[in-house]
Amino acid sequence: MAEASPLYQTYMRAPLRFERGEGVWLYSEDGDRYLDFAAGVAVNSLGHAHPHLIEALTTQAGKVWHLSNLYDVPGQETLGRRLTEATFADRVFFTNSGAEALECAIKTARRYQFVKGHPERFHIITFEGAFHGRTIATISAGGQEKYLEGFGPKAPGFDQVPFGDLDAVKAAITDETAAILIEPVQGEGGLRTASNEFLRALRQICDDNGLLLVLDEVQCGVGRTGKLFAHEWAGITPDIMAVAKGIGGGFPLGACLATEEAASGMKAGTHGSTYGGNPLAMAVGNGVLDVVLADGFLEHVRDVALVFRQGLASLKDRYPDIIEEIRGEGLMLGIKAKVPNTDLLMAMREEHVLGVPAGDNVIRLLPPLIVTVEEAREGLKRIEQAAEHLQGKLKAASSNQGR
Repeated sequence: MAEASPLYQTYMRAPLRFERGEGVWLYSEDGDRYLDFAAGVAVNSLGHAHPHLIEALTTQAGKVWHLSNLYDVPGQETLGRRLTEATFADRVFFTNSGAEALECAIKTARRYQFVKGHPERFHIITFEGAFHGRTIATISAGGQEKYLEGFGPKAPGFDQVPFGDLDAVKAAITDETAAILIEPVQGEGGLRTASNEFLRALRQICDDNGLLLVLDEVQCGVGRTGKLFAHEWAGITPDIMAVAKGIGGGFPLGACLATEEAASGMKAGTHGSTYGGNPLAMAVGNGVLDVVLADGFLEHVRDVALVFRQGLASLKDRYPDIIEEIRGEGLMLGIKAKVPNTDLLMAMREEHVLGVPAGDNVIRLLPPLIVTVEEAREGLKRIEQAAEHLQGKLKAASSNQGR
């Protein structure tokens, strides 16, 4: 009898153990090779064992690992300056995760209203289907009952409206509203994309009402949609933005970016982190930007994404009983299935291609941004084989029912 695991039983883990990775490929303990279109849930932006990230991490590991924020950390200054030069932001706070970046974003927005003389303005408008993290505040911001159940009352100050409903947003604004928080592309919520028009309208609403626009680009940022950040497609800028996942390329790293005005209330002592911005994370984050900001990299993402999207559209046409819709942007794509998404995920796994389940019966496809056209086509071939297998099972079941 197998020994009971000492771990919390909070994960439904696949029975797979990987011992190494290379680029877009993972190798299991028993020698099987898998095409990794999960990328650690959009984290491994440069794939596995990227030589530049290995060099950055190991070089820093031989110097100093941790200092805390009692002292200057040169890597923070470097990475912070590069992020502000490449974005709307003037200020950066470094964290260890996306949830922490969102916590900082929420506190920054509320603190801004407080120092402006509006302490009553602490409510934040959020959207149905959102996922902003697993802390008490961020599960309250997300508002999904399955994440809230059993953890006591929902943290106050989050007013949820339907995704994409502009009239509902306007109706939700009160004298207590501080900000609007949205993912330009919902990941966990099923790869639902906010239209450029909707994002531009939110920007205008915030300007007209003295609100801050807060973007959660934890999953859709750092090149994932073919721009450095997804909001760039709409031609807008937020006041505050949370990023993580891809910025660390696999090393735990997040950041909250803000304009000088939005961050004006965050003075010494108002927020902090022991590990946030540690030298190891800063070395890797700078290494990721070396690659992502290089000439031609984002163009490569857009080129591969076009091939991938067209291929998935073709699969939808050929397997209408399996695939209902193709969603998402860039290399953040989703297959909304007509069969249970777990069935499609298992069928894909049988073909040695990995994906990530999401809400609304969707499978997320989040390959490393270094994926080539050839590797995308190989993934499409394997997904087609999975769809073919499921279609065969449907036909067999239908035939048996007709007897």
